[in-house]
Amino acid sequence: MKISYDTEADALYIGICEGKFARNREAMPGVILDIGTQDELLGIEILDASRRCPLKELAHVDILMPLQIAEWPLPAAPS
Repeated sequence: MKISYDTEADALYIGICEGKFARNREAMPGVILDIGTQDELLGIEILDASRRCPLKELAHVDILMPLQIAEWPLPAAPS
């Protein structure tokens, strides 16, 4: 996962996964979903990001996930 913020465009992009881009879908005004050829969600673009969320909030990211996902790929199960 990658998160980037373009200060000139005031656009926040959250890249969810890698894949071949197929199309966009506007989920709501200014929030665009990038969809892959296998209908997977590739990313989310948020336009006018600083109007939707204070800039100091955009500068801080907490990542919370189960340990099992953080250690991907999971170790093989004991036999």
